[in-house]
Amino acid sequence: MTRSVVAAVALAVLTTGTPVMAEPSGFVRVDQVGFASGEAKHASFMSASPAAGARFAVVDRGGRVVLRGMAGRDLGSWNAGYPHVHALDLSSLRTPGSYRIKVGTATSAAFEVTPSRFPAGPAAKIVTFLGRQRDGAHALRAPSHLNDRAASVYEWPVFTGPDTDQITGELKRIGGPVDVEGGWFDAGDYLKFTHILAYVDTLLWAAQRDGGPDPRLRREARHGLSYLDKMWDETSRTLYIQVGIGAGDAEGTFVGDHDIWRLPEADDRDTAPGRRFIRQRPVFRAAPPGEPISPNLAGRTAAAFALAAQVEPSRARAGRLLEQAASIYAMARTAEVGELVTSLPHAFYPESVWRDDMELGGAELALAALRLGDPRASQWLAEAARWASQYLRHESGDTLNLYDVSALAHTDLVQAMRKARATGLAVTEADLIGGLRAQLDIGARRAAADPFRAGARHDQFDSVPRTFGLAATSRLYRSLTADTAYDAFGTAQRNWALGGNPWGVSFVAGVGENSITCPHHQISNLTGESATGAVVNGPNNASLFEGGLGDHFDEMARCPADGADRYAPFTGRDSRFVDDVRSWQASEPADDFAAIALYALTLMSKSGS
Repeated sequence: MTRSVVAAVALAVLTTGTPVMAEPSGFVRVDQVGFASGEAKHASFMSASPAAGARFAVVDRGGRVVLRGMAGRDLGSWNAGYPHVHALDLSSLRTPGSYRIKVGTATSAAFEVTPSRFPAGPAAKIVTFLGRQRDGAHALRAPSHLNDRAASVYEWPVFTGPDTDQITGELKRIGGPVDVEGGWFDAGDYLKFTHILAYVDTLLWAAQRDGGPDPRLRREARHGLSYLDKMWDETSRTLYIQVGIGAGDAEGTFVGDHDIWRLPEADDRDTAPGRRFIRQRPVFRAAPPGEPISPNLAGRTAAAFALAAQVEPSRARAGRLLEQAASIYAMARTAEVGELVTSLPHAFYPESVWRDDMELGGAELALAALRLGDPRASQWLAEAARWASQYLRHESGDTLNLYDVSALAHTDLVQAMRKARATGLAVTEADLIGGLRAQLDIGARRAAADPFRAGARHDQFDSVPRTFGLAATSRLYRSLTADTAYDAFGTAQRNWALGGNPWGVSFVAGVGENSITCPHHQISNLTGESATGAVVNGPNNASLFEGGLGDHFDEMARCPADGADRYAPFTGRDSRFVDDVRSWQASEPADDFAAIALYALTLMSKSGS
């Protein structure tokens, strides 16, 4: 305590005989969207001094106190500046309304309590973002990359090293033209990957199925599926995996997508020197025509078509979608697999497990076949169970994210087993539910050791999407078991992503009072338009920022305008978050981030508390 505080306390003791605690100061962190009425509700108070027992008050929009309480025990240190974090239990607050929390001199961001379910608004904003990621003739802002309608196919590039996307030598044309117009931009840049898009579209169709009909969501899912249909050539049995290149060549004769900062509609007419692969973007395939394809790609791409078949109103079209799914699934290379095919270079998306994708594809095929009365359902059910058994034996240990879809696969395989009343398979319901529980326990153990209840690693890439993956898994587990044991954990993960973290920021743009404002996103940066609904990586390992954020592109609008890092005081536990347009490590949005957030929030808005 300072001398003035010590003197004030001493005076109070002399005059009243009762010690008076100084007003605590610090920061209150809370989910900036809020809670359903019946949910467990927690916030955090981070401070420089111990504050256990400090009084807090929850006030409504008019400033009226509606709840009083005391800060809980010290949950541990975040960093040297804030070595104390205390839980604030708000669970008894059940009356719908808008509120803030006050602790001493600190006041939280606003949050809502809703009558029965988590609000659907945040998920709807994410759908809006995916709409703004559209490429091609149906882009919502301006048509872009129409030259993709007649693209040339090239051999895989040779890169200058295993951890670089810089190309050595020339690209060799081997085919085309092919029509790969459409789809979504992958992230803040303009590349397109089948590996990512199949995952995204799978989750969009799952959200449509599990969350109830939503016309806007269905339109977006159909947009993605239309592009996947182009990337799979049934006649030649070829799967195309990528449009565009990240970087140019070492000799400097051509540039790639990441080398320049511009609006996408400019590319088709860009005749500047070295920009031939910006104007006429190259396409790459997973394998030669008719040859088996990487099983992760086969499984997740088949899953997208099969999920669409489950919700397609027209049985005739559903049947055609099922046939497309079956055709792709049958192309999987499941012997001598080698390095999985994801992107070029592989380091962009270094996936290493694939049996989960094959389990997912088989489970979705089985569910679609059961819906349509197709006798192949039992075959796909058996295949999915076999892959699930091998996944549990050889590949388990991760949680739901771009690189591991087993949580959704396990859930839908159980649903298919129940619908078919299947027995004697390679796995049982208990095995699969145990697998879900094991994933939740990974997150729960981390959360128990983290003062902000984070179940994902916030010192690694993909902390926010992995957090939403845990939130989704908690609701998938409940949907199978009716067991609510992990509900509070799942809610805490959503809370963390939407503001209840050390930085006090919502990692979904436009969601919450203090959301990310400077995403590493070219369209948003150059037009000044909000990237509402964009979901960013979030905090990452502090070592990734040690060399600074780098220079701005000449065309790049500086954001923040003053260059200040207002989140620097909250760097802790080896993790840092920077809200700066240059901060691709933390602030770049991506479609896979958006899709898992959308799915988690859809499940939560459906299931209520």
